[in-house]
Amino acid sequence: MPRDLINAALKGLSRPATVIAVAPGRVNLIGEHIDYCDGFVMPFAIDRSIVIAAAKNGSSEAHLRSEGQPDAAIDLTLPQEIGEPHWANYVRGVIDGFQQLGYDIPGFEACFVSSVPGGAGLSSSAALECATATLLEGLLGISLSKKQKALLCQKAEHDFAQVPCGIMDQFASTFGEENRLVMIDCRSAEVTLVPFENPDLAVIIANTKVHHQLSDGAYAMRRQHTEEALKWLGKPSWRDVTLTDVKARWNDLGDPVNRRARHVVTEIARTQKAAHALAQNDFLLLGELMDASHDSLRDDFEVSCEELDIMVNLAREIGISGGVFGARMTGGGFGGSTVTLCKRECTDVIMTTMRRSYQQATGIVPEIFCSRPSRGAHLVD
Repeated sequence: MPRDLINAALKGLSRPATVIAVAPGRVNLIGEHIDYCDGFVMPFAIDRSIVIAAAKNGSSEAHLRSEGQPDAAIDLTLPQEIGEPHWANYVRGVIDGFQQLGYDIPGFEACFVSSVPGGAGLSSSAALECATATLLEGLLGISLSKKQKALLCQKAEHDFAQVPCGIMDQFASTFGEENRLVMIDCRSAEVTLVPFENPDLAVIIANTKVHHQLSDGAYAMRRQHTEEALKWLGKPSWRDVTLTDVKARWNDLGDPVNRRARHVVTEIARTQKAAHALAQNDFLLLGELMDASHDSLRDDFEVSCEELDIMVNLAREIGISGGVFGARMTGGGFGGSTVTLCKRECTDVIMTTMRRSYQQATGIVPEIFCSRPSRGAHLVD
């Protein structure tokens, strides 16, 4: 329970809070840029969250406050539109989703506090959306299904942040549970919770402090490439495409579309193999699959960057003798974070080494921490 965040959010209100909502960020262990390609992904909710404390204010407006951001006022009697300040568009999008469902949202005052690093590839935007949706559930005295809430939040990001994301981020923030990975079949939108209880394992998240902006068109362009490739291949779904299919149409697809296609097909296969490796406690294989995933994202999908590659290589140089099984970039790319699977007993030494060496190589002080799978979006009693 992020008690310090809750206390900070409560202090930001001018009246006693009646609803407190929490939603975590997420890190993806493997399965990148395939959630919008009918693939499989395996994220988990991290123990860094957004907390919203709120109370009805007797008006028809929502008054929003977030540290370091301009205050926002939203007229709840009108259809929602993209506006200023920018950060409030995520909230407007979720409010729009509830209005589309026919709910009349009462006026409220809310204070937002976050421990999820923005622009770090840890899905602070999905945490904000899912926390807002959970808050509105509390204010209205209703409960959406987890799937319905996640899809509503995904639509908010599409329509109001104009980022054509897949379902992974919002599903991870909504469905997350302690000691469970959230294995998502992105074609059927079915969720399987995969045990991650081995006490000898740890996950290190390293924020490079290089921030990306997914709405600048690079993300959308990658998605467009995958759509073009699937059309050329003549299959209804990427799940029906094999690597042989891609190789047979390699020249027709042309560069870089052919390499984007190769990443999608191989990453779907890697994620399925990773789930099996985890079930068999084959952490060496799991680490190898994570390494291969990063290489594909770097070379075929071209969403890595120099700082991400440096951080991944630092973990790989430590190697299995130092407790590292595998490492890869995580999230949309173009900056953000890496994820390293390692032995729990070695985490302090690994983090110290990565922090020192990364700063020496880049001049940037990274943020590096461990996380276990945590609880998804919920109301605090």
